[in-house]
Order: sequence, then structure tokens, then C-alpha cells
Amino acid sequence: GGKAIFYYIADERVDFRKLIRILADTFKVRIEMKQIGARQEAGRIGGIGPCGRPLCCSSWMSKFVSVGTGSARLQDLSMNPQKLAGQWAKLKCCLNFEVDSYAEAQKQLPPKDVTLETKDGSYYYFKPDILARTITYSTDKNIPANLVTISASRAFEIIALNKQGIRVDALDPDSDDTPESEYGDIIGQDSLTRFDKNRKKKKKKRKPGDPS
Repeated sequence: GGKAIFYYIADERVDFRKLIRILADTFKVRIEMKQIGARQEAGRIGGIGPCGRPLCCSSWMSKFVSVGTGSARLQDLSMNPQKLAGQWAKLKCCLNFEVDSYAEAQKQLPPKDVTLETKDGSYYYFKPDILARTITYSTDKNIPANLVTISASRAFEIIALNKQGIRVDALDPDSDDTPESEYGDIIGQDSLTRFDKNRKKKKKKRKPGDPS
């Protein structure tokens, strides 16, 4: 009860000398002003994060490391500010938690600028699943077209064969090119002419006097 701490947020340094004297005379205790950042404020207020657990900064974190957008890019996350920002309107601290694991996994993936050559055409690096070590390739550089997902080991194998001048038959030799094998003949399950059937005519009620 001998000291009162006031926490505040400000973009620049604030001179509180006059205010401190007023507060000290009012509360009859020693006054201390502490400037904190947005993360420290969230830690003091508390709350529930999007993961459904208490905020890390209010439950166990004691040191706050700067978080940059590079952490999100390394993890191939969508650069959507609403998804990347926490309740304090800054980047989430948890973006730093798995950066090292993603950086190590990235080293085991083929380069993004390498094109895979098959007998049917060229495939371009489209999207990776970093931790699963799989890459999705597209036949178009800019848009997803004829997407094929293969493992990183298979991609390295094709790259080595391409360097020898060999074009593989397909990116994934175990895949079946006929979509019916995966999805079935969905269209053929119903006849396209099922709507052309003659509708039954409604029977008209006979009026008295009409011939039967």
C-alpha cells in the first residue's frame, strides 16, 4: 500500500512530473508511471485467443520478442491482417513459435523457380505443404490449372531426370488420370432426360350435364 503504479500507452515520451505530484498529494503514496506497449496491455487485461486458450502474454509469456510479417511468409500463411493480428491489433506472438521448424522444413523442399518437365508439358511450382513435404504443381504460371500434388522426394527425382534430358510420363506415376475412378460417374447416375418425361395431366372435374 505504499506505492501506486499507473500503466499507460503513448506513442512518444510524456512528461508526467506535474501529474505525479497531484496524484501523490491525492493518494498519499509514492507514484510510479510505467509506459507499456500493446502486447503488455493485452497481457495485463487478459482474454481468450482465437485458439480458444488464454492469451499467451497473460498466462505464461514474460518476454516479448518482435514479430514480423516474414514469420507469416515463411510459414506460407495468408497475409490477411484480420487473421494475423491479435486482440491488441498487432501481429500474434504465436507466429514466432514454429518459425524454426518451418525454416528447417523449407530446406528439404525443391526450389520454387524450377520447372518440372513431362511428356505432356511443363509444370510450375504452385503451393507447398511445408510440414507434409508435398508440393502442388500447375500447368500455368499464374493460375491453378491441372493441379498435381507430389512429394518432395518425387520432385527431386524428376528434377534429376530432367537434368539428364529425360521427360517423365507423369508427375505422379501412381495417379489415375481418369476422374471417374476417384469421383465416380456422378453425371451418369441420373438420366439427363429425366425432366423431359410427360407430366400427368390433371383430371378435370366433370360438370353436371357434360358427356361422360
